[in-house]
Amino acid sequence: MNATPNPNHIKTALPGPKAQAMIARDAEVISPSYPRDYPFVMSHGRGTEVWDVDGNRFLDFMAGIAVCATGHAHPQVVKAVQDAAAKFLHISSDYWHEEMVGLGERLAAVAPLGEPAMSFICQSGTEAVEGALKLARYVTGRPRFIGFLGGFHGRTFGSLSFTSSKYTQQKGFSPTLAGVTHVPYPNPYRPLFAGDDQGAAVLDYIRMLFQRSVPPSEVAAILIEPMQGEGGYLTPPDGFLAGLRALCDEHGILLIFDEVQSGIGRTGKMFACEHWGVAPDILTSAKGLGSGLPIGAVIAKKAIMAQWKRGAHGNTYGGNPVTCAAANATLDLVRGGLMDNAATVGDHFMARLRELQRDFPCIGEVRGKGLWIGMELIESDGKKTPATALCEAVVQRAFHNGLLLLSCGTSTVRFMPPLNVSVGEVDEAIALLRASLDQALAGA
Repeated sequence: MNATPNPNHIKTALPGPKAQAMIARDAEVISPSYPRDYPFVMSHGRGTEVWDVDGNRFLDFMAGIAVCATGHAHPQVVKAVQDAAAKFLHISSDYWHEEMVGLGERLAAVAPLGEPAMSFICQSGTEAVEGALKLARYVTGRPRFIGFLGGFHGRTFGSLSFTSSKYTQQKGFSPTLAGVTHVPYPNPYRPLFAGDDQGAAVLDYIRMLFQRSVPPSEVAAILIEPMQGEGGYLTPPDGFLAGLRALCDEHGILLIFDEVQSGIGRTGKMFACEHWGVAPDILTSAKGLGSGLPIGAVIAKKAIMAQWKRGAHGNTYGGNPVTCAAANATLDLVRGGLMDNAATVGDHFMARLRELQRDFPCIGEVRGKGLWIGMELIESDGKKTPATALCEAVVQRAFHNGLLLLSCGTSTVRFMPPLNVSVGEVDEAIALLRASLDQALAGA
């Protein structure tokens, strides 16, 4: 779809001629499985601003799916990568070097586990989840797991067994890992159970499963996103995570928090679970950890991870010096002020979105913490029917207006800009979003 360019941002019809040429080249040699949302072909970026190959400027409020925590090409991260690359590009994780040990020390210092922590360094979120599942099964000797509907944990076979945000992710790949039982994620805006406390209702549902079909003595772990991402940017009701922790303790089940998307300062705290003061046994991290370089981590209580014997788990690229250097610089920046900026600017962003909500009845709910924000769109039928087509139209119109966004759930626009986004950039994005909503509602 070509549209009239915004003179403040966009110089060509989108996609421009250079972008069209690259998309055509890509179609001949790259897998069609990538879920490209709109024809953005990036040239370069600085902070929250990015430019495509035709010179069009955009505000990036999706940050590579919450990966670019420190913005694009942060000079401190770039220098750390350059310095590390000049020394050596790789040595396998069978050996030692300063960047890997330093990262382990930093992760132990910020891990919200309530006791000493150890880390296994890997390359991605899905690999971190795989490692967490293997660790849980290894130390408990139990075969079963519980996951949550709407969750996204990755696309390799173990993590895919838990992923249930869209059926297309599992279609064609059955059977996946046996022994995984899914339960609802509590959603007060769209309650599945009677009563006001959806968190308590989900806990009761799990207890019912324990009585009827899932022996709790066979459950190794419960895997959950403390704030659910792909399922709709959902925030659990207060008390739910604490109740889940108590349920796990009652039955000797390990609690795994998947903070691949919600961690590393995204919600205004280092990890989302800290908003409720609930400590997991194992935590997974990736995405924002490396500011764009591929890195992940399984962070576990030392008493748990220390049970792994030599050779029980490993990889070739884990602890790569260049990616560890990026992660070390990222953590220093997040702890040094970006996490606080996420909290402060996030509050401003939420307030501006709620102002917008007063003008647009199609905005059913604005929710989130820090710079993890969801805006759920609904139809005008008085039934909170998800406005799926409108959501897609808003994301597309925003692209043509110079604002990069992504959706999640059935009809939620999610906002996950870099953690160093400014108030001025948020206000600019709000103006672009307002125009995009007007155009999408008008069918433009």
